[in-house]
Amino acid sequence: MKSTKKISFKKIALYLLLSFFGGAGIFLFIPSNYYIHRALIHQMPKIDQHKIFENRIVSADDPQPWKFTANATENSIPVEFEDDFKKYETVAFIVIQHNKIILEQYWGNYSPLSLSNSFSMSKSIISLLVGCAIQDGFIKSVEQPVSDFLPEWTSYDGKVLTILDLLTMSAGVEWDESHNSLFSKTTNAYYGKDLWKLTLTEKLEEIPGVRFNYQSGVSQILAFLLQKATGKNISTYASEKIWTPIQAEEDALWSLDHKDGMEKAYCCFNSNARDFARLGQLVLNKGEWNGQQIVDSNYINAATAPASWLQYTPKALPNDTIVPVPFPCKFYGYQFWLVNYNGLQIPYMRGILGQYIFVIPELDAVIVRLGKKRDKEYNLDQNYTKDMTVWLDAGLEVINKQ
Repeated sequence: MKSTKKISFKKIALYLLLSFFGGAGIFLFIPSNYYIHRALIHQMPKIDQHKIFENRIVSADDPQPWKFTANATENSIPVEFEDDFKKYETVAFIVIQHNKIILEQYWGNYSPLSLSNSFSMSKSIISLLVGCAIQDGFIKSVEQPVSDFLPEWTSYDGKVLTILDLLTMSAGVEWDESHNSLFSKTTNAYYGKDLWKLTLTEKLEEIPGVRFNYQSGVSQILAFLLQKATGKNISTYASEKIWTPIQAEEDALWSLDHKDGMEKAYCCFNSNARDFARLGQLVLNKGEWNGQQIVDSNYINAATAPASWLQYTPKALPNDTIVPVPFPCKFYGYQFWLVNYNGLQIPYMRGILGQYIFVIPELDAVIVRLGKKRDKEYNLDQNYTKDMTVWLDAGLEVINKQ
């Protein structure tokens, strides 16, 4: 008879670290660390993890359902895209044109009421709220110094850090964006319970307003600034200024770092596909909804234009033999992504697991895709993963058949 041995917690932890995080920082494992425990239990982020966090309600106090075209219920994604929709585990896909749903489709157990994490689409919501705060007079302009609200962040080598630097991801702070590393600040932010303490560890390490460097911690600073400027928590302000005015059908949930704490503003706004589509329609309408100017149109125009004064240097791929050359940032505005696709200028919101809201002004259309996976291969020139072409091509084909 074979003998059995007890497997120690350390061995289990070691196995989990190697399995889920590639062994990053393996020798720094600290069993007593709260966020590490949670990361080991829950592993990589998932679209339904609002259930494991404390949340604050973003109220929808004036719900109004979408209108549908006559053939909307008959439409479905073109058959040639079905394999890719399945491969990337799509859960929802909506196409809207002329303010009406022309296609709506769900997979698995998902429905029009199912909540999904937006992940980094939340950053675009924060940007819209900055536009509201400027319109309300809480913020003077995007050129206002961050230190007017958060004295912890002032300047670097004499260059003042501005709200514009935060909006355009050019703050020049120290932040590890890796989602695969157990010990990165992004993992700490997601599974930890003190965003303010973590945010204070961000240090200015280069001149702001020069280089595009995508960092979730920058969006979180922006959220703390918004809270200070408005005197309201992010969820309440979002409900008053955006979610209720755009007549969202359902309350949303914004996940917090702890009970009654701070919104995980960079990542964790949870809603359904129909209501996410309203955010795209708001941008398509240049900030207007039913005759009410919710966000100033000039702000929308600036937010969805490239911050081309910034330099961007692509990361070298493992097999690259040529050192990447910096070029002007043409794919990012104020927490909004931008792409030129088939001659169409498309601002869009995106999340790490393939969450997208595409705004297509030339076609008066919005496309929403929610799911559990995205491609790993990037188009480096315009900084998007290759799965994005699937959602755009499928949506555009549906629109062109109308």
